Amino acid sequence: MLRIATRESPLALWQARFVSQLLEAANPGLRTELVAMSTVADRDQESSIAEIGGKGLFAKEVQVAVLSDRADVAVHSAKDLPAITPPGLVLAAVPSRGDCRDALVGAGVDELPPGSVVGTGSNRRRVQMAELCPGVAFAELRGNMATRLDKARSFDAIVVAAAALQRLGLADHITQILEPGVFIPQVGQGALGIECRAGDSVTVALLDSIDDPVTNREVTAERAFLVELGGDCTLPAGAHAVSSSDGELTMNAILSASETIPSQDGLSRFRRADVERATLRGHDAVVLGTDLAIRLRNRIEPSPDHP
Repeated sequence: MLRIATRESPLALWQARFVSQLLEAANPGLRTELVAMSTVADRDQESSIAEIGGKGLFAKEVQVAVLSDRADVAVHSAKDLPAITPPGLVLAAVPSRGDCRDALVGAGVDELPPGSVVGTGSNRRRVQMAELCPGVAFAELRGNMATRLDKARSFDAIVVAAAALQRLGLADHITQILEPGVFIPQVGQGALGIECRAGDSVTVALLDSIDDPVTNREVTAERAFLVELGGDCTLPAGAHAVSSSDGELTMNAILSASETIPSQDGLSRFRRADVERATLRGHDAVVLGTDLAIRLRNRIEPSPDHP
């Protein structure tokens, strides 16, 4: 029996059940059970992620369940994982990736004139939407997908992960898909990350049976990008790696230093929407992600040696 820790939101439960099915199919005779829990981030759906401690809150309590032996593995949206895996855990599997793209619900890019209000709590999404639709304002958007879709009626549009809507059978709500060549996804978006205790060799071997090496390398490169920046999802940064048939990785990334205009109406606006973009290719995932982060950071904050 393998115990799978997960948040209890509908999307998290879908992801955990999906991993359960993969494991049982790859390991005949294995049985799994879900250990579902509510996290602080799930219970507080009004505050911004930055205000309540950053994206690590989506993962921390699920990780603690594994570290304290209340569960054997933890299933996460890879984009919700902190850049650095906590001591005692190992990111043992990254199954084949789903849709990495962002999606608009309510209105498309061409239907958002200046003054439109877009719902999203992601700084990465905000700076790219401000770049595509100058003059739009932004409102905080939290909650599970059903809650976000319900709140969408209060805004001109909302930005969400396409994979989340697809996995929940809600893809018909999508107004426009934002292609990754124009709108860079969050690190790990569309992928699942599965952790277990670092010394649990039996579970590590079981998880290896559902790991997708191509997706794993791509996500490893993207996470190395985030590690170098020292950030999480509150940082206006994104990266997307794609592997070619010969194993070479191509990674596109963004980093922004855009300034927010102080507002009395609860909305966020940008004084400017400057977004630095870069593309690199390479075969070493960690080196690629690290070098791309350094390149973008130096453009925004030039070092004394490299003005």
